[in-house]
Amino acid sequence: MSTPLLPALHRSEGDSPDAVTVAGRSCSREQLLGAAGAVARRIAGAPAVAVRADASLETVASVVGGLLAGVPVVPLAPDAGPVERGHVLRDSGAGLLLTAEPRAVECAEIETVRVDAAERADWTGTEPDPDTTAMILYTSGTTGSPKGALLPRRALAADLDGLAEVWQWTAEDTLVHGLPLFHVHGLVLGVLGALRTGSRLVHTGRPTPQAYAEAAGSLYFGVPTVWSRVARDPDAARRLSGARLLVSGSAPLPGPVFRDLAALTGQQPVERYGMTETLITVAARADGPRRPGYVGTPIPGIETRIAGEDGSGIGELQLTGTTLFTGYLGRPEATAESFTADGWFRTGDIAAIEDDGSHRIVGRSSTDMIKSGGYRIGAGEVENALLDHPAVAEAAVVGVEHPDLGQEIVAYVVADGVGERELIDFVAGHLSVHKRPRKVRFLDALPRNAMGKPQKRLLPGL
Repeated sequence: MSTPLLPALHRSEGDSPDAVTVAGRSCSREQLLGAAGAVARRIAGAPAVAVRADASLETVASVVGGLLAGVPVVPLAPDAGPVERGHVLRDSGAGLLLTAEPRAVECAEIETVRVDAAERADWTGTEPDPDTTAMILYTSGTTGSPKGALLPRRALAADLDGLAEVWQWTAEDTLVHGLPLFHVHGLVLGVLGALRTGSRLVHTGRPTPQAYAEAAGSLYFGVPTVWSRVARDPDAARRLSGARLLVSGSAPLPGPVFRDLAALTGQQPVERYGMTETLITVAARADGPRRPGYVGTPIPGIETRIAGEDGSGIGELQLTGTTLFTGYLGRPEATAESFTADGWFRTGDIAAIEDDGSHRIVGRSSTDMIKSGGYRIGAGEVENALLDHPAVAEAAVVGVEHPDLGQEIVAYVVADGVGERELIDFVAGHLSVHKRPRKVRFLDALPRNAMGKPQKRLLPGL
């Protein structure tokens, strides 16, 4: 039999009534296994299941139930608008939508199943093959609709084991975070990591400085926006001094925040780097050097290289190894384009590797990927939403440096008879709320080249 993906669920040692806490509600691992078993019984045989991934025990039970049953799990942002939700449900082929709150979802195109974390059932199915798909995570595509990245069980296991080694992550830890549960950072690392290592999990609901301070964890996850807010609350930050590791990811951590956290908590945070398609591939070690602007070295099982560098040591970061996806669902051409001829994944990020192996991410090879508040947002997706408005003739979306969010979404539009607030609300109603523009600037025409392609670098103010 294959080794369980989440072995801690099947162990009684170290279990406790509050082994898993999400937004103030707790359960033991045994209780979670029973709730997940009830889900697994209901969904067994489905081609895939979508999960409305809000911060709840029901979300955790739904995801674990899918993994037990060997049914690919498709996490769905709880604030996803009808256009985004419809695309993900249709593209993934999900047969069911699992949710704790059916009334929060108006969806006629798929059967909605209510999940209750208090339900219990035994699951006696065998452990699925490691090569089968565990999750279909949707990327923020830079040129259109999101693509579904197929993540096999073996990739999840390899990534979590590699990070456990790098961060010295054990069952003695208490992991604390308040990150969304529909992407790699919050769900794979922040939930499945605890259920693989056996560490206690405290999901704070909202990632506020006060909630982090009160959780009394040993291991904390956050995005730069979270850490910048913690650093601005000295009393809360000082209460994290008992933690052994503060981890930042999903976007570069500003140097001033790095230094403020170190001064207030007594330790420097560690950074890491990854993508939906690759999971986390590079990370600073718990027992290694920590420098602002550096994301560490490759985790076990990963190799990296710099391609196309011009003598400066800077070029596109490419990688290969055990944590990579198997491809984009139904898009063989896009899959092929994402790999080099010799099989290395093209990240699209520009990086440098120092003599000691430390990696520094310099920027994006395209202006079309925005990192705001820890989210990766494809400009093309937001542009398509804006163009759905009848008053908008042209749209270009960029990320502009922001002291709190890292980048804020700014839309340049050619439009008639519509105001900024209406367009912001329009996008928020079609996509996830965090994908809405923060500012809208009106132009008579977008700058374009001879081929008619918008030239974002020529937009005013950039």
